[in-house]
Amino acid sequence: MSVLVRRVFVLLCVVFASAIALIGCDAARQDMATSPRPGPDVYTVAHGSIGEAVNDFFGIRPKPVQPIEFPHKTHIEKGVTCTDYCHEAVTKGPIAGLPSVSICMTCHSAIATDRPLIKQIAALEEKGIDLNWQRVYGYTHQAHVRFNHAPHIRANVECSTCHGDIAHQTVAQRNVDLHMGFCVSCHREKNAPNECVTCHF
Repeated sequence: MSVLVRRVFVLLCVVFASAIALIGCDAARQDMATSPRPGPDVYTVAHGSIGEAVNDFFGIRPKPVQPIEFPHKTHIEKGVTCTDYCHEAVTKGPIAGLPSVSICMTCHSAIATDRPLIKQIAALEEKGIDLNWQRVYGYTHQAHVRFNHAPHIRANVECSTCHGDIAHQTVAQRNVDLHMGFCVSCHREKNAPNECVTCHF
């Protein structure tokens, strides 16, 4: 096989793989929204669709869809900080925690009760239904990353370092690419441990 033929073959493979990836992204978004997950009788770690498998391979995650359009900006403007009520576990351990309906109603049983969003949350509380928040950040199991919020808070790392300018957002969005280089650079700047076992298991 000549060099030219090999190069054309490689180019076609790259184009084909790119097309599959693009198709997979759209397919995975549709699949995750509509298809049920395999039940307990399915003994496999395989993905529910080709789209999910392609997205997982390329590290593409679906955009999280939240149960309510939570207005971070409004709460921060009123002086409520991230750790006051909503993410109070962030100072204690690995998980920041997400607010339940009862946490929301701690304030909103008396504040802004006439607003449509608050009425919606109050209705959920009456029915005993909690908010099904979707994770915005987080690592796949295959990444073998263990992240702990608490030591970062103790080291005075601002929430916005990893979560973006949440003070000017409504619904939380994935604005920062938390890849390994990002974390390693920050650890170097702050003279924090950089051994593999610091973050990986």
